[in-house]
Amino acid sequence: SRHERIHTRRPYHVDGADKYSLDDDLVNLEVLDEDTIIHQLQKRYADLQIYTYVGDILIALNPFQNLSIYSPQFSKLYHGVKRSSNPPHIFASADAAYQSMVTFSKDQCIIISGESGAGKTESAHLIVQHLTFLGKANNRALREKILQVNPLVEAFGNACTAINDNSSRFGKYLEMMFTPTGAVMGAKISEYLLEKSRVIKQAVGEKNFHIFYYIYAGLYHQKKLSEYRLPDKKPPRYIDNETGRVMHDIVTKDSYGRQFEAIQHCFRIIGFTDEEVYSVYRILTGILNTGNIEFAAISSQHQTDKSEVPNPEALDNAAALLSIGSEELQEALTSHCVVTRGETIIRTNTVDKAADVRDAMSKALYGRLFSWIVNRINTLLQPDKNICNAENGMNVGILDIFGFENFARNSFEQLCINIANEQIQFYFNQHIFALEQMEYQSEGIHATTVEYEDNRPLLDMFLQKPMGLLSLLDEESRFPQATDLTLVDKFEDNLRCKYFWRPKGVELSFGIQHYAGKVRFLLQCLCSFPVIRRLWITPVRIMLLEVPERVHLETLQDVGEGLLTRAGNLAQARARVTAASRSLPPQLSAGRIKVDTMEVMRHPEETTNMKRQTMASYFRYSLMDLLSKMVVGQPHFIRCIKPNDDREALTFSHERVLLQLRYTGILETVKIRQKGYSHRILFEEFVKRYYYLAFKAHETPLGSRENCLTILEKSKLDNWILGKTKVFLKYYHIEQLNLFLREVIGRVVVMQAYIKGWLGARRYKKVKEKRENSAVTIQSAWRGYEAR
Repeated sequence: SRHERIHTRRPYHVDGADKYSLDDDLVNLEVLDEDTIIHQLQKRYADLQIYTYVGDILIALNPFQNLSIYSPQFSKLYHGVKRSSNPPHIFASADAAYQSMVTFSKDQCIIISGESGAGKTESAHLIVQHLTFLGKANNRALREKILQVNPLVEAFGNACTAINDNSSRFGKYLEMMFTPTGAVMGAKISEYLLEKSRVIKQAVGEKNFHIFYYIYAGLYHQKKLSEYRLPDKKPPRYIDNETGRVMHDIVTKDSYGRQFEAIQHCFRIIGFTDEEVYSVYRILTGILNTGNIEFAAISSQHQTDKSEVPNPEALDNAAALLSIGSEELQEALTSHCVVTRGETIIRTNTVDKAADVRDAMSKALYGRLFSWIVNRINTLLQPDKNICNAENGMNVGILDIFGFENFARNSFEQLCINIANEQIQFYFNQHIFALEQMEYQSEGIHATTVEYEDNRPLLDMFLQKPMGLLSLLDEESRFPQATDLTLVDKFEDNLRCKYFWRPKGVELSFGIQHYAGKVRFLLQCLCSFPVIRRLWITPVRIMLLEVPERVHLETLQDVGEGLLTRAGNLAQARARVTAASRSLPPQLSAGRIKVDTMEVMRHPEETTNMKRQTMASYFRYSLMDLLSKMVVGQPHFIRCIKPNDDREALTFSHERVLLQLRYTGILETVKIRQKGYSHRILFEEFVKRYYYLAFKAHETPLGSRENCLTILEKSKLDNWILGKTKVFLKYYHIEQLNLFLREVIGRVVVMQAYIKGWLGARRYKKVKEKRENSAVTIQSAWRGYEAR
């Protein structure tokens, strides 16, 4: 300061060099048709520009190769700058969600969708990587833990399919928790709809979950197979396949061994104890040994349908690893209890029934183990209450769910997967099209109506009560004499709409016209529908693991005795109702938008009568819980596209990409982002957010139409509209307003810094003068005293 005036050596700048290209955003296209969009995407893909914007939505084409555009240098490049400063990138979408969270103190949700093999899982990894960079906290160990979550759960929940070598066989919703200032403080993961049937049998050309191969290879190289009762010549039945090369791959493939070491590293970094990891290995190898248990029929004087275990080796191995008695395990597999009129009757199982119970137990045990791992991760990554209060924080949720699937032979799992994708597509349609156009009408705005394909009738066919497909499935399961034929007949009689048909042929099947194409479901594929219906997720056989005296390991006890939620997952020790289950946005809970899966019901952590739970009911509750989490946050959409079916780099299939663009509604999305107003903010909220731009800091202007107009004119924006109660803005207006706001606040901060510096210097000058005068006074007094 000089003469009490502030002089700054350099002006305050927010923006860097502008690198905007019109090709980066499809909304800038003058001609809006399929050929133009496809040509644009193909040209960019050939230049390895795999990301393209549609307004505020990101299209990501799978490059099928490693690209060097995800280093820390790129994270710095996409940190807090306006979107047009850099080429399109997934980091920019993550940054937009983070900045919105910090600016508006509101939860965010990033929804990644696309077909199986389109690159959703890798996209989720990259978003977590960038959010961890943006939310840097002093706790480096926490950041390392969060980065290890995805690789760990994917080892247990991903598998090789005919379409994708690393296909997610479960739905994953990862919530990253941040402090009000934007520092990451914890994480929570929710898992949905794990494909447990893969544990016992896989289709031709497919494999079991990755972890079985990783642990087998790791134990083989550590020479510990005998400790876990695993053979070194012939693989267990659950991982054997038609090629006969499973053991050869386990022994020779270096990737399996490296992945086993990586999983051990994940366990260690996240905080699992050695005893817990040892217990996990025991359960996994116990499941493999359970699959080798064989049954044979025996006849006696009174019974001809009794079964026994002729070769006790596999039985003894499984029982030892699971810490239960061999005789008890055999009895549980070969007999069952029936309670009639208060009397308990023990009946024997046939060979087929015993095999079904064995496989049901294996599936249930694996599902419980997976849930236990997820719950343990959540416990280890929860925010430290001594440092920060989680209730005051904010979340960014990342949804990575299995993509739409259409195999040569589709089963019940594909039906569930595709219904879940229908629900995600419906949510996209509601947010992008329906809600926007409804508000145009209610606010008296004249805007061009964009036609889109509404899949609501198809969802009703699946989810309505009592005549929806899932309800009919549950109803038929109550009849003891029900068969696959009676089930299909019931579907045909009640589902009279264009989305359902019954193909003519030898194999019993039915067809569904999904939003992404026609899919034919075989009832005899893998497991028949009645078997799936009647085998409860957790048969009473698993209760063998509930007796504490028989369980020597705490982890085994937790996995065996924990109650299941309504969604079929292992409940955490201390259930608590989340904010997501308490509130739904009013626009998503009223009128025709409301569907069964969006009903406000008891939270899925409340357990129910297991005897009434079926695969269909678990699926319904899982879908409901997932949506209750999604609708709380402000959504950001990432559309993953698979450029070809052969997984080849730089190969762009015109027809394949066009099909995906059509059924995801990209052309309609381009039109509504070009002509519509994606941000609709109440006058009061708009003035509260942005009054700094046109009013003095100490003023408290009312949330009126006139004040909104003043702010918009001061900001020099164009193409906005004022409705009856809301400001209607284009997708790019919000970014511009936020940048203006940051610039104003930045100038205020600079002003405060200089004022504080000037005041500090003035105070220091006064203190210095006072000290000097005091010293002179003391010296004078001392000299006088000494002279006297």
